[in-house]
Amino acid sequence: MVWILRPDEVRQKYGQMFCKGFLTMVDEEKGIAQIVEKCISRGPGEWDLLNRRRSGGVIEKIRLEGHTLIMDAVIGERELNFGPVSRHVGGQGLSALRVEGDRVRTTWYGIAGATVGIGACIAQCPDVIQTEYPDDFMIGGAYTAHVDIITPKTVRVVVGIDDTDTKEKGASWAAALKMGISCPVGSFIDHRIIQLNPEVPNKTTNCCSTAVSFAVREEDIPALIEYCRDFIGKESYSRDAVMTVFEGLSIPDGLRDYGRRAKTELLSEEDAIRAAEENGVQIISITGMKGAIGAVAAIGCFDMGGEAAGIPGDFG
Repeated sequence: MVWILRPDEVRQKYGQMFCKGFLTMVDEEKGIAQIVEKCISRGPGEWDLLNRRRSGGVIEKIRLEGHTLIMDAVIGERELNFGPVSRHVGGQGLSALRVEGDRVRTTWYGIAGATVGIGACIAQCPDVIQTEYPDDFMIGGAYTAHVDIITPKTVRVVVGIDDTDTKEKGASWAAALKMGISCPVGSFIDHRIIQLNPEVPNKTTNCCSTAVSFAVREEDIPALIEYCRDFIGKESYSRDAVMTVFEGLSIPDGLRDYGRRAKTELLSEEDAIRAAEENGVQIISITGMKGAIGAVAAIGCFDMGGEAAGIPGDFG
């Protein structure tokens, strides 16, 4: 037997907690997923990172960016290993992640204070549909408990942009960030500024492209693309603006290689089109096609972290 609570019911039962975002993105073809969890404070994120990493389960990589935990996971089920440390400091882990139609079920275990995190904190996040509790669920103290948290199934869509500005007007990075924040479709996840080859003759000043990512339901992808296309069209000052679209959690190696080449080489539109066709990137002309070179590179560099913002030599 289980009892089921919606986020508002969890809040009413346990009081206001701290989780501000909990998104589950999946790539079923590759059998992988990514969970983005946003908290109001860094402290819980640091504790969760160490405990979830220690316990193993389906989480393969976990990192903390500001107050946001980003967890790369596999779709399926694995045993948790809290280890002897759990007798003294508790523990928390993700034992299973399953796709059920248009929903994702994540199964969380917690010991002692960690039961509050899974049963009261994440469970009341507005992104959650509902949480399923076993009959014997207890929070806090020396209890060990588990819950199933049900969320909408989403996929990651990365939108690259380049050549929306001129030497006199605009900034592509600002337009992209404004687009991500204001987009009414899906959930805005992240924004990157990509430094390209500064020796390129046809550029404004810095020679940067940009990209943003969203968590979105599969059926809403056409609406997301339409919104971004219209937004960039209105924000662009250039006759060469291009938008690119990539769906998935893993940037192909060939696309990463192209992105790195764009930092040191002089590439052509044909190079960009070839890289896009070989790696599942959609190129959409907004006002022209020259921006394809940087807009494809923006997706290729999107998951490179700080490397995206630099050129070879910046990081040793």
